[in-house]
Amino acid sequence: MPGPSAASPEPATPPGPQLTVRTLLLLSIPAILIGVLSALSLRLLDLIADQLDGVLWTSLPGSLGIASDSPWWIFAVLTVTGIAVGLVVWLVPGHAGPDSATTELASTPLPLSVLPGLAIVLILGLAGGVSLGPENPIIAINVSLAVALVARLSKAVPAQLIGALAISATIGALFGTPVAAALVFTGMVGEFKMGGSLWDKLFLPLVAAGAGSVTTFLVGGGFGADAPFDPYGAPQPFDLLLGAVVACAAAAFGLIGIYLFPLVHRAFHALRHPLLFTALGGVVLGALGAIGGPITLFKGLEQSEQLLADPGDYAPGELTVILLVKLAALVVAASAGFRGGRIFPAVFLGVAAGLLGGALLPGLPLSLAVACGILGVVLAIARDGWVALFVAVALVDDVTVLPMLCIIVLPAWLLVTKAREMLITPADLARERPPAALPWDRAESAR
Repeated sequence: MPGPSAASPEPATPPGPQLTVRTLLLLSIPAILIGVLSALSLRLLDLIADQLDGVLWTSLPGSLGIASDSPWWIFAVLTVTGIAVGLVVWLVPGHAGPDSATTELASTPLPLSVLPGLAIVLILGLAGGVSLGPENPIIAINVSLAVALVARLSKAVPAQLIGALAISATIGALFGTPVAAALVFTGMVGEFKMGGSLWDKLFLPLVAAGAGSVTTFLVGGGFGADAPFDPYGAPQPFDLLLGAVVACAAAAFGLIGIYLFPLVHRAFHALRHPLLFTALGGVVLGALGAIGGPITLFKGLEQSEQLLADPGDYAPGELTVILLVKLAALVVAASAGFRGGRIFPAVFLGVAAGLLGGALLPGLPLSLAVACGILGVVLAIARDGWVALFVAVALVDDVTVLPMLCIIVLPAWLLVTKAREMLITPADLARERPPAALPWDRAESAR
């Protein structure tokens, strides 16, 4: 079929239905429902994890007369957590879903039978001090629940759109604002097979994210810290150089963990059985926690607030130890079969890197130094410039650093853009598997 003539060119129309005002209004109803339910499921899991956290780190050691920050108690709790997670992954139907090391934030729906096991290992990891965040598992849970629920109510909403709304809603709930979801989805909506402008395609994800963030605000939660330092203020030219040094150094530090990631993953999974390699992961995490102390445990959000509350209390040597221990803990936790995301620990690493940069470069204002540290590490691990900029500004609670960060992000992006991502690819998995399959592998293949 001949194309349009050169004299009267016609714009190409994207495949798929056009997003009319009526369609957007009608689909806003399931978008709001998905947003509210996604935030409630996140909050429910957080509350259960908080209750277990209180038992493991307050009630139980107190009843035994043991200090909760004792190196031996830290080692014991993380070791037991590794064994418990390994048992669930091995024995519970669905094996707690796919290895989080192989998944990104976007998730395909899982069978509902998988979700209880995934929720259990997420709660165990959050409460037990494992250095992973909730983002990957909770997105997988919410996507699966949303697709199953909406499919029962209406066949007219495509499953792909339902999944996108659940992802957006969960991101909005995790960060307490739809802005993060808007930034993430700006790069994703190009894949949506529907007509309309960018904001037409963003409309429904933003409705879901807004509903999720408002629900989070109402039930408690959110993201951010009360930074104690003064606002950055007016940009200074020399700060561009110093800030770029901090951001690039932080990104390079993150890349060290990224390149070690497949090697460590291969080493743990050489044991082949989930109980063995996850229990060993718990032992290693316990040893790291005993060295780094309580501040190097958990997903890192509350610990970031602790660092920012008294930034002058941490000498450069102490910050260096914290950085090394936390990076090792993140790589081990992500490699050893635990279920969780990598963005929240990356934020903690960025805060510590920024404080170290501010201590070594006293001419750089501390708010900008911390923002640059967060920018660099999150950029390397999340590989998303918008998310890195958003998180950096949100954590220091200082919008005056944004003009500087928009320039500083450019050399940091050049450093990471061609590096490997913090993800175990199918090619990595192929290199891990020996020719002879063990019984566990046959069971997995049959499943």
